[in-house]
Amino acid sequence: MSDPYASRTAVHEQVTDGFGTVRMLPLDPEADAGTVHRWVSEDRAVFWGMTGLTERQVAEIYAHMDPLTTHHAFLVVRDGEPVALLQTYEPEADRVSECYEVRPGDIGVHLLVAPAGPGGAHPGWTARLVTAVARYVLLGLGRRRIVVDPDVRNEKAVARFLKMGFTVGPVVVLPEIDLPDVYLPEKKAQLAFLDREILFPA
Repeated sequence: MSDPYASRTAVHEQVTDGFGTVRMLPLDPEADAGTVHRWVSEDRAVFWGMTGLTERQVAEIYAHMDPLTTHHAFLVVRDGEPVALLQTYEPEADRVSECYEVRPGDIGVHLLVAPAGPGGAHPGWTARLVTAVARYVLLGLGRRRIVVDPDVRNEKAVARFLKMGFTVGPVVVLPEIDLPDVYLPEKKAQLAFLDREILFPA
């Protein structure tokens, strides 16, 4: 079967034996809105904060993000199939900076993994995907540490990060953002950090 994403330029491509080829594509707000909307509309994605939005609203949110130099969105594709939505951001340009001391080389990450396919989830699949994402963020972008801020109620995500080697940080309250183009409600989050040396020793 042909790869519908083959013509799109990836910012990162990684081939892993037994897992396949993972590519990070800059998100196209219009072309990818349908895929992202399906993912964020599921109950399992409630902590992403976009359930209840229309496909058009999803497209508009990412169209607003597209020209920013501090926040970026990517469609993660494995062997031609979209498998995750990755967002990266500069912590000093984000509300999380009000809740911890940002270090040089820090980068913030949000990751929404697509629902499992017809065959169901395979043990270790998500961990290998997250490792591929971390390789791009830490080595490809030359960063020292990943910062994540999952909702404190999202115990599954928190447990996954800690299993991967993240160090648990404080529980914080991210302040509400209410601007003409952006609204983010207050969020109680569990901060966690992953130093590059943990996954990729020198």
